[in-house]
Amino acid sequence: MPIADWFKARDERRYTSIGGGSAQTDVPEGVWSKCDACKRTIYEGELVAANRVCPHCGHHFPLTAMQRIDLMADEGTFVEFDAGLTSVDPLQFCAVKPYADSLDAAQDKTGLNEAIITGRATIGGHDVVIAAMDFRFIGASMGSAVGEKVTRTLEAARAEKRAAVIVTASGGARMQEGILSLMQMAKTSSAVARLGSAGLPYISVLTDPTMGGVTASFAVLADVVFAEPAARIGFAGPLIIEQTIRQKLPRGFQSAESMLQHGMLDGVVPRDELASRVSLVLDYLALASQSGDAS
Repeated sequence: MPIADWFKARDERRYTSIGGGSAQTDVPEGVWSKCDACKRTIYEGELVAANRVCPHCGHHFPLTAMQRIDLMADEGTFVEFDAGLTSVDPLQFCAVKPYADSLDAAQDKTGLNEAIITGRATIGGHDVVIAAMDFRFIGASMGSAVGEKVTRTLEAARAEKRAAVIVTASGGARMQEGILSLMQMAKTSSAVARLGSAGLPYISVLTDPTMGGVTASFAVLADVVFAEPAARIGFAGPLIIEQTIRQKLPRGFQSAESMLQHGMLDGVVPRDELASRVSLVLDYLALASQSGDAS
């Protein structure tokens, strides 16, 4: 290859700037990642091997919905359902751009029809119905389709006498669907109540961020609520709260560790321990259920 062609090919490649200070190093995008917490540069292969947890400071990078399920479900056991369910645009909503265009863009970007994946699997040998939200899809906001898929997940668990496990990551209600989005809070909460009345366990795993109407409904109504380290959990954002109460919020406000300290969570669990911890809880709840049947 002539040297001129080599330089042209090099310039046309996609690069990401990494490093600190005045010195900058260009490396091909997708080879290295920069930790938002400690600012260290990490080889992508090392990050994948660590389940996308920074090996230097323990910062938990975001995961896709399918990565979440692969992390928790027993290998080869997951079977998706309701994959074709997707939102429509009932209000013909248009702000910066039409809602229909936002849906199309999110579907193209993620390869998903909606912001949540649902299905059946086993975790530690226990039959479960599992769901995981994907923040890449319009901030995993809860519109009618997301609310319907969560409700169907809980109803399937009740009908099939399985445990329900839901992993959340969401900015809250999907404003483009207005009141139809807000109605999903009551709808999903009612489904949780019906599952509980049937005596079946529900475990929720909150990841960064879990906010708004998702936090105010099904995400925190589980029998056992876990969260990943440093996950942001709350209803309104901290700036809105500070402007409302006219006070400076304490450091770490709305972090998973703060939520645990104030009794909102049952545990803050590192990512590589999540599957085993959920399995342990299901072991315990299965024994408790058997004891109850025997009595």
